[in-house]
Amino acid sequence: MKKQSLLLAITTLVALAGCSEKNAETTEKTSPAASSTTEVSKPASSDPFKMVLRHIHIRETALPTLKLLEEVVQKTEEEVPGLKFTLDGVEDTVNRNVKLKAEMASGTQPPIFSLFGGADTQNYSKAGRLLALNDIMAEVGIQDSFFDLREFTVDGKIYGLPESGYIEGFFYNKKLFADAGVEVPTTWDDLLVAMEKLKAKGITPLAMGAGGGDGWVANMLVNNLMIALGGPSLQEGFASGATKWTDPAVVETFKRVADLVDKKYIDPNVLGLAFAEGQATFYTGKAAMLFDGSWAVNAIIGDTSVVKDSTGFFRFPDVGGAGDGYINGGWSNGYGFSADLKDNELQAVKAFIKNFYTLDNQARILGETNQIPAMKGITEVKGASELITMIGKQQGSAKGAYPAFDAFVQTSVKVELETIVQELLGGKIKPEAAAERMQKAQESANAEGK
Repeated sequence: MKKQSLLLAITTLVALAGCSEKNAETTEKTSPAASSTTEVSKPASSDPFKMVLRHIHIRETALPTLKLLEEVVQKTEEEVPGLKFTLDGVEDTVNRNVKLKAEMASGTQPPIFSLFGGADTQNYSKAGRLLALNDIMAEVGIQDSFFDLREFTVDGKIYGLPESGYIEGFFYNKKLFADAGVEVPTTWDDLLVAMEKLKAKGITPLAMGAGGGDGWVANMLVNNLMIALGGPSLQEGFASGATKWTDPAVVETFKRVADLVDKKYIDPNVLGLAFAEGQATFYTGKAAMLFDGSWAVNAIIGDTSVVKDSTGFFRFPDVGGAGDGYINGGWSNGYGFSADLKDNELQAVKAFIKNFYTLDNQARILGETNQIPAMKGITEVKGASELITMIGKQQGSAKGAYPAFDAFVQTSVKVELETIVQELLGGKIKPEAAAERMQKAQESANAEGK
């Protein structure tokens, strides 16, 4: 399952990583996407009105992203008479699995909100809760500006716009690797050898915080291993019944994760730590590796990190399976907009989209927030870190990319996997039983059609 648009994204990313080079793929300077000068007609009335904007940038490491959003909000308020935004910051998992889910069921969703692509977008659009954006994108001149909108597209209509992109892989402490005589792994066997050497030196091989509501953290590792063994088509078939959670690749995945736990290669306190605490175990130098998304870069190179100058990155090692060489990445997180808007609210949404989705802001997303841009045509970036550049090169060397499994399965299945994997990490369930429970959850969700 090659994603040529994703590889195009990284070709652009690597080209611009030198910051001063201007020979990358460009768009014309007159393109509306290159600036925020495109005019959106203003409503006749200037009566005061308020709009809620739900975002997920609440952690300290997300402050640069929040600052950019606040600047866009201020500019939009200045352009739309009477408009006043209320920023509602909510933790990502709480927004997706609790608040937004309940709001969509009752039709009380905010006018603008953080939206996940894939199954969420499909379900909410079919329920009539999401605003189709095709005409608005054409109006503000960004209809051809994005690398990949497939996760936000249903029956040809676009219902969300990605804020930035991501890839997943292993961050590693170069110093700890050198101290233990460890090379960067390229195969699963290499990885196990490296982990054993690190453990023998008294070093925690793999940092992870997957306690409480952060079971999704462990699912990143499960997802990557599952696809490496079974290939990208494996996860695409769960909801249709073409593939099963009891298939050999999935069972083997659960066995290998259980083996990592048994050998104490994963932090033994994994269920006692939240996501951010697990990250901190790595960037404070207490663990040699962290399996995470590119969004972790800000924490790793932040002021409190002791590994900011000694961190490298490598993609998931080959396992001898159908998915070797592929990488988990895409554009899944972005903004959606309510289908139930008044005229002045619709005008505000148009202005927000016009102001937020510019090439200047996308360059800032790479240079200031260390996230992979969602839009094409960036020609110059200031401040891109060495680590994000390294990540881009690793992504560019991959065969292709695939999105996270929860872009293909129902929310109930995603949540069940989080619970089951936490039990696997705690030694409370056997791999075969975990696979059987997952298949029952999938069959139940398929039967219910949600």
